[in-house]
Amino acid sequence: MQEPPTRMLGSLNATLSATLLLRLPANHTGPGCLHVSIPDGLFLVLGLVSLVENVLVVAAIIKNRNLHLPMYCFICCLALSDLLVSCSIVLETTIILLLEAGTLVTTATIVQQLDNVIDVLICSSMVSSLCFLGAIAVDRYISIFYTLRYHSIVTLSRSQRAIAAIWVASVLSSTLFITYYKHTAVLLCLIAFFLAMLVLMAVLYVHMLARACQHAQGIAQLHKRQHPIPQGFCLKGAATLTILLGIFFQCWGPFFLHLTLVVLCPQHPVCSCVFQNFNLFLVLIICNSIVDPLIYAFRSPEIRTTLREVLLCCSL
Repeated sequence: MQEPPTRMLGSLNATLSATLLLRLPANHTGPGCLHVSIPDGLFLVLGLVSLVENVLVVAAIIKNRNLHLPMYCFICCLALSDLLVSCSIVLETTIILLLEAGTLVTTATIVQQLDNVIDVLICSSMVSSLCFLGAIAVDRYISIFYTLRYHSIVTLSRSQRAIAAIWVASVLSSTLFITYYKHTAVLLCLIAFFLAMLVLMAVLYVHMLARACQHAQGIAQLHKRQHPIPQGFCLKGAATLTILLGIFFQCWGPFFLHLTLVVLCPQHPVCSCVFQNFNLFLVLIICNSIVDPLIYAFRSPEIRTTLREVLLCCSL
């Protein structure tokens, strides 16, 4: 038996050469490198918390027929993507702990195949999560700028086709990523995808904030109160937007910075210091799956009401 697989995406650690692309051995790192050690127990706890949160969101949206709308379908799929991330992390952590304890005995080939399957699942759920974050932003943008035509533009059938396309594209792209991890073009595509989602969300939400401030200004002028309402409203909106985009960048940015450095300077000592904290970057992505329900689901009064009903039914 070989040692249990390290916690990395299979496309980045399936072989020794791939591991070297991620990080240098410890004796090649600089003396000033800061390495944050992440215990397997933390992965397990965070994964379980995310699992519970996202299961509640999916259950609430499925239970309440009033929530069977395109907007909530995207939120449900986002929760499902985060749920898959959590399940994959919990499953991987459990297998690693069982292998380390000697409870689970199997061949290295089976362990590698299982690791690849889990990595495809993790990678596809990450890609789909980013896609649904972008889809939610587009949906909200259309609801604000094309209010009267929203229900004719964003129909349930169109949203279902978009959801199916996202899931298929996520599975195919993650499979290609795992298969062709050695090709720089694959990493560049992932990096470009993240940047595109970041720019898309930033542009749409900033434009929505500008429209909301303009609308508040118009209302204030009608009531002859030009300063207090717009200023407070816009400051609150700007703070909310900063938090939303800040959390997105903080949780996903380090992982894609890691991939960027893998492409630009795989052997540089400074870059190797970053590579040593890969597990920390994965923890941040799990934290994003914990925060997503708080931002996109639990703020909805109808979802909160349905959640109370679900919890009351479970307690009876």
